[in-house]
This record gives sequence, structure tokens and C-alpha cells, in this order.
Amino acid sequence: MRYQAPRGTADILPDEAARWQAVEAAFREACRRFGYGEIRTPIFEQTELFARSVGASTDIVQKEMYTFTDRGGRSLTLRPEGTAPVVRAVIEHRLYGTAELPLKLCYLGPMFRYERPQSGRQRQFHQFGVEAIGVEAPELDAEVIALGWTFLQEIGLKGVTLVLNSLGCPVCRPAYREALVAFLRPHREALCPDCRLRLEQNPLRVLDCKIDGPTPLVASAPRITDHLCDACRAHHAAVKAELDRLGIPYVEDPHLVRGLDYYTRTVFEFVAEGLGAQNTVLAGGRYNGLMAALGGPDLPGIGFALGAERLLLLLDEPAEGRFGAPAPDVYVVAFGAGAEKKLSLLMRLRAAGLSADADFAGRGLKAQLRSADRCGARYAVIVGDDEARAGRAAIKHLATGAQWTVAEEELAAFLAGRIASPNEKEAGDGNDAHVGNHAPNP
Repeated sequence: MRYQAPRGTADILPDEAARWQAVEAAFREACRRFGYGEIRTPIFEQTELFARSVGASTDIVQKEMYTFTDRGGRSLTLRPEGTAPVVRAVIEHRLYGTAELPLKLCYLGPMFRYERPQSGRQRQFHQFGVEAIGVEAPELDAEVIALGWTFLQEIGLKGVTLVLNSLGCPVCRPAYREALVAFLRPHREALCPDCRLRLEQNPLRVLDCKIDGPTPLVASAPRITDHLCDACRAHHAAVKAELDRLGIPYVEDPHLVRGLDYYTRTVFEFVAEGLGAQNTVLAGGRYNGLMAALGGPDLPGIGFALGAERLLLLLDEPAEGRFGAPAPDVYVVAFGAGAEKKLSLLMRLRAAGLSADADFAGRGLKAQLRSADRCGARYAVIVGDDEARAGRAAIKHLATGAQWTVAEEELAAFLAGRIASPNEKEAGDGNDAHVGNHAPNP
């Protein structure tokens, strides 16, 4: 029997992994500059954590979670999102009392939802996210949005639009809920079966229907921004003013809601061209009641998450490279008596900070030199019978054919110096005749 990856999952092969590593590094660097420290939480948590935080009536909890009972009879769930586990960890370890507020945390890792697999949407997917906990200032909302904007700009994502809204707070949202229900109830039969249930349990979810999507009915629904209390209206205005000062463009959507029940006040999405109807690449918002709901102190928070698979779909494809690994700095070509020195030379080069590879199939000189060319190495280090006896190595610059001979103990320093100065003229030392018993062609 031949096994395949389960439906809704994907192998990240070595060439593609290089793209992932580059995007992950860019995200970590942006977070570092904004003062965020990385946190890593378990892949599974108690099921109740997500029911209490995400919302028992949400699609995630009702339809999409991977939940199982372990041998101890405990109900556990593979995490479907990253905020609730981070907040749980903050409460459990009392991180809010060990650092200046806001506490700034970032995370990267796999999440799991039972959804219909499609381009950019898998059952195992990867999220990058940030959480800033402990301060309610609108300036912090703007800074979190600015971090998302900065990261997307720095990785070269084009055609991105920031969409902004406020969901109000427990003081003003009930009035909006009543107005929305009064508007939707006469149109109940026009709603999908899921939204008919949402109309009774959680009517704001109707505005975020995944089946019907945006409709004329939703477009004509009451606007939540018309029902904000004075405090929420002032907070929303201050967030927009900060974004204006930062020069970050945005559009307002008074019907934007998020699929998680813990959001209050600011919610936002970065939407991108090229993803079809499900075009959100990064999204987040404020969650002022979540800490208290999970048993912690009543501290506010705000954050965002992005889907790595979706992001990589939108980025320009890289040039084709060697399958399996990035191009090495040096390829060691060893044969005859020199074969015994191959591993020690590789280790010496790597200890000097160089990436180095070699042939392990026992091929001859010409085949090894072809491998050096194909893998994209900059230099070949050639050690044959003569070099092994003399304690020397021949070096060939593969792009120009220039050659040098150096003592083995000087090899790593010589190459490290040349690679650290890539604009240095590549000219050999004129000692090509000294390269023994293989006569490579320059």
C-alpha cells in the first residue's frame, strides 16, 4: 500500500521550505523591531478553552475543531487558532506581572480546522500571530496594525488593502444586536440554514456568512458604527487618526466582523488581490474581555494572525534552484588518496561558517565537478592524490575558472575571506600546474 498525506494537509518539500524560512525570518525580524518576544504553546489544549474563548456557537467550535478524548477521559482539541492558547499561557504563568505592559508576544506554528480544502486553505495550516496585552490605548491598536502593514510591505506583498471597523463593547453592542435582529428577521427565509440558526444564537455571525458571502441584504443591514457608545466612538476615531498620522491607508467597512466571539472595538483585515472570495491574508482585533473570561485579571488585549499558506500563494515565485538545499558556498571534490580527507575538510569549512557539501556516491572527478556546477556552489575544493600527499588543496572558482592552491590548514580562512568579500576580483594565483593528478579545465 502506498501512503499519502491526509486530505487537507501538505508536505513542505525542501525547495519550498526555503521560502517558508525566509518569510518566517522576516516576520520574526519585524516582531523583534516592534518589541515582541516569541512564545510557543502546545499543539493541543483543553477543549473548553476554545469553547469559552472562540465562542460555543461559532463555526470553528461547532463544525471545525479536531477534538478527541484521551485515555484519561479528558477532552482535548488541536488548536484551531493561536490567541486563546497564548492568553491561557499568560494567565497560567502570570506573565502580566513579570514585564512592563503591554506584554508583547508573537508566535508561529501549525493550527487545525476541519474545513473543505482549497487553495490557501488547509486542514493543517500555519499561523503567524502577535498579541499585545495590558493596555487599551488606541495608539497600541494602531501600532499592532502598523506591525502587520510593515511586515507585508517588507516581504513585497502588493495589492493589499486595510479594512477597518469597530464592534463596540458590551455597553453598546446589545442595542446593535437588537437592531440587526429586527432587520434580519423579516428576511429569515432568504438566509442560508446556518444563518437562520445564527439569527437566534449569534446574529453578528450572519454578516460573516461563508456560504452566501457578501449580499445586498448584508450591505443594507444596520451599521454597527451608528450604534457605538461615546467611549467606543472616541476610541475608533483615535485609531483612525493614528493611522492617518502613520500614513497607513485604510477603508472602513461597517459590516466587518470576525469569526471569533472575543473581539471588541477595533477589528481589521488586510485583504489581497488574487485570493478570490476568501481574500483575507491577515486579520485581527481587540479582545478586552478575554483574559477575565479565561480566569485571569481583567486586562485588555489586541492582536492579529495571518495564514502562511495564503501569504506564500501571493508572493512572487522564486527562481528555480537546487532541489533539497540552498546552494553551498563550497563543494569538496575528493578522490583517490584525497577521499579520506573529505569529511574532515567539510567539517573544517563548516566550522568557519561556510556552507559545504560533497559527493557521497563515489563518483569520479568529472562527475563530481558537474555536481558542483549543478548545485550552484561558488567554489570547488579539489583534493586528489598529489594534494593529499602535499597537505594542500586546489580551489576553483566555478564561474570564472580561476584557481588557487593553498595549504589545508589555510583553506577555511582563505575561502571565508573571499566569500566575505564577494566583489573581490576573481583571479587565480598562477599555480595551476601545481594542482596534481587531475588537471581540471579552467
